[in-house]
Amino acid sequence: MEKDWVMIYSNGDPYRVEIARQVLEEAGIQAVVIDKRESAYRVNIGEAELYVRHDDVIMAKRLLKNLES
Repeated sequence: MEKDWVMIYSNGDPYRVEIARQVLEEAGIQAVVIDKRESAYRVNIGEAELYVRHDDVIMAKRLLKNLES
């Protein structure tokens, strides 16, 4: 991952991270999901992470805060 990207959200349920990504994309913020879960032996361990560019961090966090409330 390039150095100007910042992780702003992570969750063990990848669908929640994908919903957050879609909210940001609809607002014009480029976002990338990296799934860091390990699925060996049918047990998912770890989280999916959501990254945005450094310049978009504040706006992205505001949008996601509204999503959670």
